Amino acid sequence: MENKENSFIDCVISVRRVTKVTKGGKRFSFSAQVVSGDQQGRVGIARGSSHEASLAVTKATKSARRNLATIALRGTTVPYEVKGSHGASQVTVRPASKGTGRIAGGAVRAVLKAAGVVDVLTKAHGSSNGINVAKATLNALAQMRTVVDIARLRGKTVQEIIRGSDVTT
Repeated sequence: MENKENSFIDCVISVRRVTKVTKGGKRFSFSAQVVSGDQQGRVGIARGSSHEASLAVTKATKSARRNLATIALRGTTVPYEVKGSHGASQVTVRPASKGTGRIAGGAVRAVLKAAGVVDVLTKAHGSSNGINVAKATLNALAQMRTVVDIARLRGKTVQEIIRGSDVTT
């Protein structure tokens, strides 16, 4: 399910039915995991739960839009290779040349699409749980730094970083 509204894109990763067994019988509710992003380098992941699936998705979408993380992009790809993990899931995100496309599956693809990454190579290792894979992907993207960020951390100018290092723009 995708929805373009206010330049945001929302992708539902999963909707699960949760059952609570009580003395009077079973109570059903729904849990939804949603990725939301502006396709300009801001992305958020959230989970919502309710007694109806549509309300769970709505809650998760609102929460994801409130908790957006800004990621570093270099054109249509990521600046450099990085690994992220969450639980038993590990994700490797590598830059790709223009025209490659999103080489990713499932939850990784949804996070990258919402973030606005067009050309990228990814590989997920370990657990294939969609929620953990999405969080591992966001963890990897959050580790990225731009040349400006690195220069500020080192107390140098961008030109000094580019001339004296292997970091590229």
